[in-house]
Amino acid sequence: MDTARATQRDEPLSPEARELARLWEEFRSGSPAARERLILHYAPLVKYVASRLGAGLPQTVEQADLVSNGMFGLMEALDRFDPARQVKFETYAIPRIRGAILDELRAMDWVPRSIRFKARELEKATTDLEGRLKRPPTDEEIAAHLGVGLDELHQVLTEISFASVMALDEVSTSDDEGDPRSLLDTLAAAGADPTEGLEGREMRVMLADAIGGLSEREKFVVTLYYFEGLTLSEIGEILGVTESRVCQIHTKAVGGLRRSLQDDDEP
Repeated sequence: MDTARATQRDEPLSPEARELARLWEEFRSGSPAARERLILHYAPLVKYVASRLGAGLPQTVEQADLVSNGMFGLMEALDRFDPARQVKFETYAIPRIRGAILDELRAMDWVPRSIRFKARELEKATTDLEGRLKRPPTDEEIAAHLGVGLDELHQVLTEISFASVMALDEVSTSDDEGDPRSLLDTLAAAGADPTEGLEGREMRVMLADAIGGLSEREKFVVTLYYFEGLTLSEIGEILGVTESRVCQIHTKAVGGLRRSLQDDDEP
């Protein structure tokens, strides 16, 4: 339960919840000590977001670095959170933690230029085939169009999977406070914020329609990864395939979502 909101209702609170409510009151009164204790209390949120994002990254990216960057997002969320909006703090904080981690990863720009080139070539090939076939192309058709073997295509999909992991987190709009929001935020937080406007609802409809156009396996991977919080490895165990194969499915799924949303934006 989020006591920053529960304190506004006539519900009995557990001793732990009462203590957390007291910390929030002290924090809003300007207590630095209360701020530090709230950061420690909500630190597991940072570890949760960092573990999800880290599932698709190479081993050279340290989990501790992701957590460290995410803590800046948590502190910003604490400083800017407004309980009067009747939104759970966790709902408000998670996109900002994720955004802080992604901002740092983008600044690192560790993705080799060759992989970015392969991603553009794959995107172009898939778009060309969809226009010609009037349906999503199979792996075999994409490989033939690119003039590569199926194993090589799967390797390319695995190499560019990180760029796709970030795709649904790309900024698309701003919320009422001017903070950046992604398409994923607008869908995942559906109903959480009563002040949300028409634009956010339209985005949720667009993204839901785009997900509906994916194959069953792609929908399954997207749902488990983005909305159930499973890692790519855990999804692989459920599907009975390798983590590398889940990366490939995920890459194709997010690429399809991006193309579908771009088509919806065209006049």
